[in-house]
Amino acid sequence: MPRIIDLTLTIADFMPSHRTIHRPFYRPHLTHPESVALKLGTPEDPMTFASNYFSMCEHTGTHVDAFFHTSPDGPSIDEMDLNLFMGSAVCLDLRHTPDLGDIDVADLEEAERKAGVRVEGQIVLLCTGFHRRHWPNDSVSHNNPGLTAAATHWIADRGSVMHGVEGPSTDKPNDPRFLSHLVCRHRRLAHYEWLVNLEELLGKGVFYFQGIPLKLNRGTGSPVRAFATLD
Repeated sequence: MPRIIDLTLTIADFMPSHRTIHRPFYRPHLTHPESVALKLGTPEDPMTFASNYFSMCEHTGTHVDAFFHTSPDGPSIDEMDLNLFMGSAVCLDLRHTPDLGDIDVADLEEAERKAGVRVEGQIVLLCTGFHRRHWPNDSVSHNNPGLTAAATHWIADRGSVMHGVEGPSTDKPNDPRFLSHLVCRHRRLAHYEWLVNLEELLGKGVFYFQGIPLKLNRGTGSPVRAFATLD
């Protein structure tokens, strides 16, 4: 049987978020004891239920950016081709990258060599060990490493339209230029942010990845349930 690796961060009330984004609100809406008052079902077998309420930005937790996020004329999340959010993927080992460090072309090429794969259009996932170093401390919101512009171009030049990172952004929080996002805008790339458990994919070669967004009207991005399938 194939092995499923869950790459998704659990959404919880007031969990850390990107430094420019409000933390999520996730609370009980109605509990089983409270729903008894609705007198549903029958007296002998009452129908009770529970429900939760949540409110959060699309870019909270494990999520994917829409082209519209960085480009006013780009497709919104509901307009993007679903094929973009699934397919063959590789995971590169960048765990030597320090907090607030740069992931550059030489790092990607060395990680590619060590992985024994060649990036040729696959979804590229980058494991830096950042999430395990920081979660659930607030430092997870403002210490992530980032892709350089050249490294982002490298991914595009290898035919990849989608990549994914740990932490809240592909750009370092101490650099207001957002150079990787700018390359994504110009080259029409999208990416996943705040993936977890990427260590489980190192050394696995090419595998199947899926992270389907919600169909949000004019969405700039969306939370996803991301996972990898290993044969």
